[in-house]
Amino acid sequence: MPAAQPPASPESPHLASPARASTAPDAAQPAPEAANAARAKGRPRSAAADRAILDATREALAEHGWGGLTMGHVASRAGVAKTTLYRRWPSKNELVVDAVATLFDELVMPDLGSLRADIEAVVAQFADLLARPETQAALLALFAEGIRDRQLHRRIREAIVDPQKRLVRQGRAAAQARGELEADTDAAAAREEVDIIFDTIAGTVEHRVLVSGEPITPAWTRRFTDLLLGALATTA
Repeated sequence: MPAAQPPASPESPHLASPARASTAPDAAQPAPEAANAARAKGRPRSAAADRAILDATREALAEHGWGGLTMGHVASRAGVAKTTLYRRWPSKNELVVDAVATLFDELVMPDLGSLRADIEAVVAQFADLLARPETQAALLALFAEGIRDRQLHRRIREAIVDPQKRLVRQGRAAAQARGELEADTDAAAAREEVDIIFDTIAGTVEHRVLVSGEPITPAWTRRFTDLLLGALATTA
C-alpha cells in the first residue's frame, strides 16, 4: 500500500502486469498500445524469467540508483539477452514500475473475524515489506524520479498505488458483512472513504518507516488501529 506521492506526500504504493508507460530505453515513452502490441509478437513469456528479471531490476536499482541503472545491468544480472528484456519491457520506467509493483502482490486482507484484527494484520504486513532494504531502495528511487517525470508519476499511481486500494475495499466489505460498518448507500462517498482510509494507513506507515525511521511495533499498531477505528465509528 505505498503512498501515491513520493515520500513528501502521504499517499502511497501494487501491482500491475508489464504494460506500463515510461521513457525509452533510457528516454522515449511508447504508448501503452504499442507496448502491448510489441509484447504480443514475442515468444511465450516465462514466469521464471520474468521473476528473475524483476528481482535483478530491484537488486541493480539498489546498487546503481535510478540514474546509474541501465537495461544492460538488468539483463546481465538476470542472465538474459537485452533483446529479451526489451521485448518484455520496452523502457526502463516500465521495468522498474513492474519490479516495484510485484512486491506489493504479497499483501493480503486476511479476514480474521474483526475489523481490528484485519487492520492490525495488514499494517504488520506492510511494515514488514517496507522494512526490506530492496523495497526501501526501489520505492525511494522510483518516487524521487516520479517527481521529475509526470508520466512516470501517473504510472506509479495506476500500477502501484491504486491496485492496493483493493485491500481497503475487501476489509470494508468484510466489516459490513459482519455488521461492524454500515452498508454503503452512496457509491461516490464510498470511493472517497476508501481513498481516505488507504491514504491514512499507507501514508502513516510509510512515513514512520521510510522518513522517521521508527519501528512499527505491536503496541504502536494497536494504538494506530484505535485511532482509525475511532474515526470510522464517528462516520458510521
